[in-house]
Amino acid sequence: MKKVLLTLLFSVICMQLFAQKPKHTFKIEQGEFVYDGKPIQIHSGEMHFARVPHEYWRHRLKMMKAMGLNAVASYVFWNYHEVAPGVWDFKTENRNISEFIKIAGEEGLMVILRPGPYACAEWEYGGYPWFLQNVEGLEVRRNNPKFLAACNEYIKHLAAEVKGLQITKGGPIIMVQAENEFGSYVAQRKDIPLAEHKVYSAAIKKQLLDAGFDVPLFTSDGSWLFEGGSIENCLPTANGEDDVEKLKSVVNQYNGNKGPYMVAEFYPGWLDHWAEPFPKVATEDVVAQTEKYLNNKVSFNYYMVHGGTNFGYTSGANYDKNHDIQPDMTSYDYDAPISEAGWVTPKYTALRELLKKNVSYKIPEIPAQNPVIEIPEIKLSKSFALLDLMNSIEPVSNDKPLTFEQLNQGHGFVLYSRKFNQPISGKLELNGLRDYALVYVNGEKVAELNRYYKNYSCEIDVPFNATVDILVENFGRINYGAKITENNKGIISPVLINGTEITGKWKMYKMPLESEKEFAKLKAAPAKTQPQVLQGKFTLNETGDTFLDMENWGKGIVFVNGHHLGRYWNVGPQQTLYVPGCWLKKGENEITIVELNDVPSTTIKAVKVPVLENLKPIIKP
Repeated sequence: MKKVLLTLLFSVICMQLFAQKPKHTFKIEQGEFVYDGKPIQIHSGEMHFARVPHEYWRHRLKMMKAMGLNAVASYVFWNYHEVAPGVWDFKTENRNISEFIKIAGEEGLMVILRPGPYACAEWEYGGYPWFLQNVEGLEVRRNNPKFLAACNEYIKHLAAEVKGLQITKGGPIIMVQAENEFGSYVAQRKDIPLAEHKVYSAAIKKQLLDAGFDVPLFTSDGSWLFEGGSIENCLPTANGEDDVEKLKSVVNQYNGNKGPYMVAEFYPGWLDHWAEPFPKVATEDVVAQTEKYLNNKVSFNYYMVHGGTNFGYTSGANYDKNHDIQPDMTSYDYDAPISEAGWVTPKYTALRELLKKNVSYKIPEIPAQNPVIEIPEIKLSKSFALLDLMNSIEPVSNDKPLTFEQLNQGHGFVLYSRKFNQPISGKLELNGLRDYALVYVNGEKVAELNRYYKNYSCEIDVPFNATVDILVENFGRINYGAKITENNKGIISPVLINGTEITGKWKMYKMPLESEKEFAKLKAAPAKTQPQVLQGKFTLNETGDTFLDMENWGKGIVFVNGHHLGRYWNVGPQQTLYVPGCWLKKGENEITIVELNDVPSTTIKAVKVPVLENLKPIIKP
């Protein structure tokens, strides 16, 4: 028996040693990327596992491989995994990062990991958890002890999940990015000394190394921003640089007069905002630039090769002088070579043909497209008043309105309500509106306010013994630039009427609307001028991807079979919502629509082709 046990123990030890033995090697040496001892070019594409249903990960990775790519890059969004303070999720459904990396390796793709801790990516708060704002004295992206402590916790938790999947341990991860586009932040935060910025970025690098990341580290910045963004002993790469000589010159300057040379973000498309035109990048321009990189031994990563979707409340926002906020659309199609639903595009075909002529490895056949279905009519047989949720929610009372963060709520909606014992009329001002509000007096809608249009005021007439309700929606936190430090939501400044601050007896009802379960207690029929919750069921004999036609609807959110599809808004240019076929089922399916404005119909349909470029005329409220 003892001999048998010793034999088994020896076998287990041998298996462990074999499992730990690297299958491949990857290094940066003599100015080259070197894979298994041979110089290579990296031909990568960006795909974020959080933006694609996990059931479709393998299909999308096969699409990338069939386009001619040999690597996939992905951000890791901190707030996607720390779902509440100290509560981590790296395993359920789309959050299973290790499974995504394993599938990429199985499909023959190297993996480039971009863990931030800042991501940008048109993602809510650039990937930061919203509740960091509740930590007194914490400032993001700075040499701040409380922030660095939070970063270290995130990096340690992430490393525990993925460090065993590095190429040094037999996995497919070949490189890890330290911070992200930090040079642009340095340029925007000139109030912080460069030396302090450098201490911060060096601290992030050290945290990555201490956590067990032992593959090459790199940075990613515009070529004119290397001074602020580069980190010692990290490979500098240039985002969006189409001038090869300039690329090589600036990399040489910060990398000891040697390569390798890489464009870590090569843009075949561009990001999209609500109420603004859908930007396009010409296929011929992308092909020509790709050919230039191929001919000059420049490695590249298409950002994005497949964009996917900002499901739920995951979309972020930008800021410029013309708009206090530019909310990003639900679709993250990005005009990428692989469409939002995973389809071949003319851009895909052209790049595949180019790569077939220029790479030495075999490019497989294109996988079959997932089925697409049309649903001519879905009946919405139930309707309720959204504001009736007040009756099942315990309000928070305060002398002044509280922000989402003060209410310990990250996303969705908050209803601010106040009873007026005396009449008042005049100009209502919500200068601290973040971001969209519907204003009611005794249940009747009197105004729609909107941060995008800088529309913060309206005339209001409040009679004796009346109630004013203000329903506020969070559009998504700013994900880029200096304003990332100003990301509270709700009503963040005094409510004024005729210049007088309205204090006393404010009641706040938290309505995150993260799940269909929140509507279970609704009973009241909807008032015509108030937001409605509409529900229906539909039966399918076959499943497939489809697109809900929201063009005639106003503004709101949609759930299908418990999945939060994201926001819709009739200003466009997005007029449809992507419904992955893997979220549908044969037989009975359920849909819930929360419409903030006028309900156009008691039915809705789903079509086979998305509408992402139909911008409606903007009429400022």
